[in-house]
Amino acid sequence: MKLFSIRNLVLIYFYGSCIQFCSKKLKMDKAALLATVISQVKELKKDALESSKGFLIPVDADEVQVEPYDTGAGDGTISVRASVCCEYRSELLSDLREALDSLHLKMVKADIATLGNRVKNVFVFTSCKERSNDADADAFQLLASSVHQALSSVLDKASASPEYSPRTTLPSKRRRVSYFDTSSSSS
Repeated sequence: MKLFSIRNLVLIYFYGSCIQFCSKKLKMDKAALLATVISQVKELKKDALESSKGFLIPVDADEVQVEPYDTGAGDGTISVRASVCCEYRSELLSDLREALDSLHLKMVKADIATLGNRVKNVFVFTSCKERSNDADADAFQLLASSVHQALSSVLDKASASPEYSPRTTLPSKRRRVSYFDTSSSSS
């Protein structure tokens, strides 16, 4: 009886699972099988993203989105829905509050969701100014760009922080040097 290592068993199981995903099981080499599995995984990821549109789920990439929002109040105010998705850090909420308080907008709604170390914050704002029909598009553009700029500055602040940026240089450690010749053999 041949004994398999755990790694080999996992690989055999994975290969068998990959074959089940494919419709053309019989005459397919490993490269074609892998290409088919990768395309199906991409399709499943796209479907999962589309099906989660209505839910508040953080995504893998840092992003800021600002879009018009209809509060249904009909009082003539301009409303926007803004979302920021990024990696969680301890100062994030205070940085968001500081950036958004500087805009002097009325916050109607705020939601937060976390998944692992990712966080997504969604805000609904209304402007305090009344809308005029002529300047409606211009007022929204100004409001959307100022909200986008404020939220982007929070993301930029996180990426500029040395605590959260990846190490690009190796730490300066002293190199060990041996003064003995290790290549000579002792007999």
